[in-house]
Amino acid sequence: MNREKFTEVSQWLNSQIVGQSKLIDRLLTTLICGGHLLVEGAPGLAKTRAIKELANVVSGEFHRIQFTPDLLPSDVTGTEIYRPETGAFEFQQGPIFNNLVLADEVNRAPAKVQSALLEAMGEQQVSIGRETYSLPKLFMVMATQNPIEQEGTYPLPEAQLDRFLMHIEVLYPDAEAEARILHLVRSENANQPKQPPMRPLTEEEIFSARKETLELHMAPSVEEYIIALVMATRNPPEKLKPWLSYGASPRATIALDQCARTVAWLAGKDFVSPDDVQEVAHDVLRHRLIVSFEALAEDVSANTIVSDLLDWVPVP
Repeated sequence: MNREKFTEVSQWLNSQIVGQSKLIDRLLTTLICGGHLLVEGAPGLAKTRAIKELANVVSGEFHRIQFTPDLLPSDVTGTEIYRPETGAFEFQQGPIFNNLVLADEVNRAPAKVQSALLEAMGEQQVSIGRETYSLPKLFMVMATQNPIEQEGTYPLPEAQLDRFLMHIEVLYPDAEAEARILHLVRSENANQPKQPPMRPLTEEEIFSARKETLELHMAPSVEEYIIALVMATRNPPEKLKPWLSYGASPRATIALDQCARTVAWLAGKDFVSPDDVQEVAHDVLRHRLIVSFEALAEDVSANTIVSDLLDWVPVP
């Protein structure tokens, strides 16, 4: 069964990336949904390793782009090269033309480079001059950013943040997981890392899983709950109004629906419940809310606002 294959992949990834089960769940959810993932966390929390290990169990091309202040848009999308022998320009594809793309420390590049990702992530195509080039059918961007350093970084524009299906925050592992990490790295240093014990996921299997999630039953009341949550970000209760400048876009409604369906499918359920919506609500909404200066002054985060909205909107 297709779902059993993804369970096998999840178990393998959890054996290679210790203490970050939520990150692995969100990676698989994003892959099935056909979206893109923004991962924020301190250095050394296996953000880069996670996407590399995922690339080992997916049949497709993987490329890592290290974002730096001197990076150019053409370094991401590609550029036209003049061929003297033919007297014509030929387009040389950039690293964005891969199935899995890791945009490492995406907030270290200036806005011009960050915007090069907008069309690729939103339209799955790249425009160079008068020509438009389609990206692979299976296409996923995972971007990472470091929250503890502000010098030499460029905050992502709201328009680009909205292109990410989810934004997750990676936290430090506990003591037990830290010990397992130590043993895993020591074992890898002593021996060559083992190859994944299963056949890689094919594009057909990923697209089939995507179709199965769309066929999952969702009661009208759950659908109304999703819409009510998004509408509450635009017309919040009186307590939250001073903290919110702008609410979530319709992309949030679509993302909540897709992610809740996929989380339920991966859990082996044949229907979507309000619990599935609540599980992904923070990751789907936190980067789509624009908090006010008053909220920042009072140290109120988007996470706090989403939690308050979940308490305020009636659960069916």
